[in-house]
Parts: sequence; C-alpha cells; structure tokens
Amino acid sequence: MLEGLVQHDFPLNLQHVLGRMRGVFGDSEVVTLNGDGTTRAKYSEVCQRVDRLANALDSLGVKEGDRVATFGWNSQRHLEAYLAIPCMGAVLHTLNIRLFPDQLIYIANHAEDRIVFVDDVLVPVLEKMAGEFETVEHFVVMGDGDCGSLPNVIRYEELIADQPSTFDWPELQDNQAAGLAYTSGTTGNPKGVLYSHRSQLLHAFGTCLADAMGLQAFDRVLPVVPMFHVNAWGIPYAAGLIGSDLVMPMQFLQAEPLAKLIEEERVTIAAGVPTVWLDLLNYADEHKPDLSSIRTVIGGGSAVPLALMQAFQERHGITITQAWGMTEMSPLGTVARPPAGLEEDEHWRYRDSAGRIMPLVEARLITGDGEEAPWDGTSTGELEVRGPWIASGYYEDPTGRDKFHDGWLRTGDIASIDSQGFVKITDRAKDVIKSGGEWISSVELEGELMAHPDVAEAAVIAKPDERWQERPLACVVCREGASLSAEDLIEHLRPRVAKWWLPDEISFIDEVPKTSVGKFDKKVLRKRLEAGELESEPVSQPA
Repeated sequence: MLEGLVQHDFPLNLQHVLGRMRGVFGDSEVVTLNGDGTTRAKYSEVCQRVDRLANALDSLGVKEGDRVATFGWNSQRHLEAYLAIPCMGAVLHTLNIRLFPDQLIYIANHAEDRIVFVDDVLVPVLEKMAGEFETVEHFVVMGDGDCGSLPNVIRYEELIADQPSTFDWPELQDNQAAGLAYTSGTTGNPKGVLYSHRSQLLHAFGTCLADAMGLQAFDRVLPVVPMFHVNAWGIPYAAGLIGSDLVMPMQFLQAEPLAKLIEEERVTIAAGVPTVWLDLLNYADEHKPDLSSIRTVIGGGSAVPLALMQAFQERHGITITQAWGMTEMSPLGTVARPPAGLEEDEHWRYRDSAGRIMPLVEARLITGDGEEAPWDGTSTGELEVRGPWIASGYYEDPTGRDKFHDGWLRTGDIASIDSQGFVKITDRAKDVIKSGGEWISSVELEGELMAHPDVAEAAVIAKPDERWQERPLACVVCREGASLSAEDLIEHLRPRVAKWWLPDEISFIDEVPKTSVGKFDKKVLRKRLEAGELESEPVSQPA
C-alpha cells in the first residue's frame, strides 16, 4: 500500500466555514430586518460574537455532544448560534416554531435539550410549554422584549457581554454530530435527523454549485425559508463558506416588507416556499417594486406551479428555480436548471420538473414489485436516494426503520427519471389518486388548476368512489373578487389533462390548510371530506 503520497487527512467540519468568515470574508455582512429598520454587522464582528457565545456556553457547562436548541426567526443572533454551537462540539437543534405544543414538548424532551435560545417575539409561544421541557436548564432570550414567565432566563447580550472575544476551539472529527432537526411527519411522533459536520460542509459545497443555488461572494442572499426548517436549506453555512452577504427577514415574511427589503438591500438570490412567491407576485403586479437586482429565486418545500414561474418570468423578468429535497436529505437532492439551447416548450418542461440529481446524490426508482425501473423518463416507481448528506436512520427512534431500504432512503415520492438525470415527481405515494386501476397525479392537476388566472390556490385529494375506487376532488381558492363555477374550471382543464383526469366535483374553499413548513396540508382536507364538511359543486355535464 502506498503511503505519504495522498492528501492531508483534514477533518471536514464547520469550523472551516467560521474560519473563512473570519479570515477571508470579514467585510461581508449580515443584515437583519426589525420593526424599526435594519441592523447590520460585518462577518468579522459576527465571528467575535461567536467566540463570546462559545465562551458563554462553555461557562454554562455545555459539553461536546450536548443539544442546544433555538426557537427563532432568521437573524444575526440566530446565525451566531448556528456557528458557535456546532463549532464548539455541541449539537444545534432547531425547533420548528410552527409545530403544535405537544410535538414541541416531545421533540425537546426526546432531544434532551439543555439550553433553548428564543427570540423575544416568540416568548409568548414558548412560555406556554416551557414548564414541560424536562431537561432544559436555561432559556436565553434574544432581544430586549419581555421574558414572560420563562424560568431561568438569561438575556443574550448579557450572556456574551463580558466573555473573551477569542475561544480555544476543540479539534472536531467530521463524523461528529453538528445539527439535529425533526421531521414534521404526518403520522406518529416527529423523527430526528442528525447532521454530521462532514455532511453539513459537503452540503454547503453542493449548494454553491452553479447548477444548484449558485451562491457567489458578490451575492446578497435572502433566506425567506426559516432557519428552523432544515437549516434554511443550508444557506447560512453556504453563504459563510463562499462569502455571500446574508439578508435576514426575521418574522417579516409578508409580501410588502419582503419587497421593500429586496429593493433596499439589492438582494440577488432569495429562497422560500411557493406560497411566499405567490403573495409577492400579487404584490409586485399591483405596486411594481424594483426587483431588478434578483438573478434567481429558489423555490421548494412543495412543487412550484408552472404558472407562477412563467408569470414571474414574463411580468418581472425573475427566474424561479425549482428545487426538491427532504429533511432527511439536508435537504437538497435535485435542482431544475434546464440544459441550454432548448425550444421554449422543452425549456419549461425541464423547469417544471423537480430537477437534475445533484452531485454526490444517488437515486433509483423501485416499482411496486420491488424491481428497479429504468431511467427512460416514463417508467415510474418510488424514488429512493442515498449520499453523504442523506440520513441512514433516525435519531434514537427504531420506529422509522421502514423508511430505509438496503441503505437507501425511501422518499415516499412517485417519480420518473430521464436519461439526463432529471426527476419528475408525479405525486406523493400517499396522495396519488388511484382511479379505475390508473394513477392520477394530484400535483399535476393542482398545477393546471393554478394556471387559471382566477385561481389563487388549489389542492386535489382523492374522494372514494364505488365504481372507480377513487376520483379527484379539486379544492379551489378563488382570487379576491373573482367568480368561478365548476364548469369554468373543467373547461380550463379539458385541453390540458387526460379526459379521465377531469374532476367530477369542485369544492370552493376559503383557504388551503398549510403545514408548519407552508406545504398544502391535504390530511386536513381529507378529514374534512370524511366528516362531511367539504361542500362541493358537481360538474353538471361531466366529460
């Protein structure tokens, strides 16, 4: 065996991100929106505060492997916790502020969190359940607002004020845990996913690839996706690694403050779920803010409607790039950047897919009989993935073993893959509509419904049917001031989908229920249907 001829055995850990922020990109900045305007700090200042925070946590007895939680919006202080906690060897546990109290209590206790950092504006939410957090020793309040009834409270700024601005960072192995996030699972308790230092750093490199998010040092990046949701899709670490400025929106995620933030801070890249961009599109159509600085928007969390992407492109010159992934995948798995030189229809077909499989991510399709389907663009199966930033199991939870298959993660998505590695997700396995022995894609039907100019939102669920087993029920939200009939929508759909896909009924609703991460919550609609609470309008002359 040859020795001494290969590269250094250098640990791939997040201290490398911190080191680049400190030594290479000290002039890059973090901007945080607040009620009175913005605050800003250079990366060099942020790194000094990270050192102080690490010293403070050390003084509180935090050791390697301890879980330290955050309960906060996207901000400079949250970024400081993102860096200090894993770089000192502890585990950053981001609590999803939108989960139900019983889920949060379960998660905090299952993770055995020792300390929780909480934004002052979220104290009223957290204090209602804090007494049931069994292992938490201190609550650190970020901001000057009321601490409410939280026990053992420490103010963030007081915590770090007298601490040294240097820290003796430990040597960390790259297989040590750096982060912990819990799925917002639809059944059973949420499942914990541990992220290693190696996986986080490799994911940050992947995020910066030109065919992924394409972050560069000159970019000013607005992560609208919350830092409590899969590490804001890895953007904080990717920005630190490559030197991009970060523009943090805190809780101000409505269209007007986001538009003003983009305009004033000259944001070049933004990322968030489709509902955010739908609201921003409506605002931009009416108020015409200057969004010209944006070179790309990353959309994910749920399928981005084709009509939304086309409207932004045609009316505002903004490219929305669709991405797909999961909590278990850190989360990026595919990004929809089409090949060059395509005709318009082909270009949009690629844009409307989940995207091309990212480097270091492997994928396969498993059919119902357990065979592997070919990558021919038409054959479908359940999508399974594996790779260095994809989970191999759940944290301290053997009940999730069926989610993993021979070393592969079972995504639960039904998909096809073409010969160039582009993935087309036709549905979630639990959402696909089985009608007369054939499958109807609820995702595609929703996209076509939302292409109607008077439709604001649409979710399609299966309705039991004696003859066909299931039929699609379209739940539609009309735009304000618009009036639609079931026949109007069927006529809109008729040239766009197969005849047998056409719904027999339309349910007009006020709003599509959302999950904690902004996805359409179809299980709520299914429960309403089962309880007889979904009124529907039959199509008078179904095709």
